[in-house]
Amino acid sequence: MPEFSESVLAITDDADDRERASDGRSRYGAYLAARADQLLDDGAPMDAASFAVAAWRIATSPVMAPGYLRIRPDLAALTPVITDNYRMILRIDVPLRHRALTNRPPRTDDWSTYRPAWGDERWPRLTEPDPQISGRPALLVTATLLVPVPADILTDPSADRPGPAMTREAKAAVKALARHANDHAHLVNDLTGGTR
Repeated sequence: MPEFSESVLAITDDADDRERASDGRSRYGAYLAARADQLLDDGAPMDAASFAVAAWRIATSPVMAPGYLRIRPDLAALTPVITDNYRMILRIDVPLRHRALTNRPPRTDDWSTYRPAWGDERWPRLTEPDPQISGRPALLVTATLLVPVPADILTDPSADRPGPAMTREAKAAVKALARHANDHAHLVNDLTGGTR
């Protein structure tokens, strides 16, 4: 399985997708088929951006768990969004520790580190502390990066029903967006210093 790194924010895993597939081809394809109405516009193929957003949503947790597309655990979110002016951006929400701040209120709790036994130790997920337990306020800082997505990295889908063609097109859209996110991993590293 591919691994997260400083330059990898999003991973797709075709080998795992085939291995977990009840039909022997694609587990993600089965999820797409069950949600085909979310991938079509009145029975016709959607535009490239809308299709990519829907394909991404289906490929990730909580819809698929584990997802065909996995997001580095230290990120709060990595999501494609269509803006009000019909352009696509990647929204990357990055929790920041207090040490990233010049000034902060004294005696405030910070993000807590959650390290599941099966997870990647290098990229721990940050979770909200419980102020009821510590009796202190918590200051949680999240930076949001908005990365424009060039229209030419996506192609209009042609499939108008579930099946191998729709699965291929959805995987291509998700992979294109994941590559674009990974190409901009340096922005996350600039915020976090490359480490957690």
